[in-house]
Amino acid sequence: MRAGKFRRYHGEGWRQLYDVATQLKNARDAILVLVGIWQSYWLLRKIRPDVIFTRGGFVSVPVALGGHLARIPYITHDSDSIPSLANRIIARWAAMHAVALPPEVYAYPPEHTVNVGVPVSNNYVPVNARLMEHYRTLLHVQQYEQVLFITGGGNGAQNLNKIMIDNVPYLLKRYPHLVVLHIAGSALEAETNEAYDAVLAKKERARVRVEGFVKDLYRFSGAADVIVARGGATNLAEFAIQGKACLLIPSPQLLWNVKNAQVLVNRGAVMQLTEEQAEQELRVATVLTTLLDNPMTRDKLAAELSTFAHPGSARELAMLLLDIHTKTIDNKAHGLQT
Repeated sequence: MRAGKFRRYHGEGWRQLYDVATQLKNARDAILVLVGIWQSYWLLRKIRPDVIFTRGGFVSVPVALGGHLARIPYITHDSDSIPSLANRIIARWAAMHAVALPPEVYAYPPEHTVNVGVPVSNNYVPVNARLMEHYRTLLHVQQYEQVLFITGGGNGAQNLNKIMIDNVPYLLKRYPHLVVLHIAGSALEAETNEAYDAVLAKKERARVRVEGFVKDLYRFSGAADVIVARGGATNLAEFAIQGKACLLIPSPQLLWNVKNAQVLVNRGAVMQLTEEQAEQELRVATVLTTLLDNPMTRDKLAAELSTFAHPGSARELAMLLLDIHTKTIDNKAHGLQT
């Protein structure tokens, strides 16, 4: 089936209108969307599903609208606080909007919006002192009193890596029993290691562990006293389940991460610095000192973030789909009877 993508480039504003090549592609893809709606309509009429579920990628637009024309209900899901363009386009006819954060964050009709969180791995569970110690043993850092965990997401984040490299030396000197676990991103692992080599003495360098990518991230985050992260929806859902104190430094280019962080800041669930603030000399270290020095502050943040946790998110979504499915079956039966 055909699908089209609307190209937008953050930061370019109205200047995009004069990008002829991009606008031609957008015009072509608008036609592809129309073709995709027609193709989706006839395919869905053929297979007759009872409900459609969409996460909001551009390929979902013709499928959802084709489903609407075929009188098949669909459910959208938004992991971030800002719905995707695709979900905004198809929102009007959705049977229900499943969202990651409280319904009032979104512009969807409240009666058609339900907070289900973000489905994450079953490895993410609430972390108590005993489990934290177990994770530290598995990671061979049990000899340290404090653990700082840094992650820029699955692909890492170059600016965040640089910010932390500028601040970690101060923290290691202030806290002689601190270890830093830093997930830098596969493509950035080598340069991050080299940067730490350049700014740290051998003894302090031994207390910084850099990984490009790990499959057991839940152990790293679970072992931490404090987490520094960007503000991606999945990571936030994971850290909420574990109950962790977080400092978020969202990328200004990723508006949804900025909004995700702000929603949590407004509810006292995380601490936040803008990237511009974080680039000020030792600003990050100062904030982290507040967290590392005050267990009660960490516990309060962790408790507030835990209120956003949905450890059964996948089940909640499944039950929502089953509910729509049941209603569809009932409506069909009622239609036959009448």
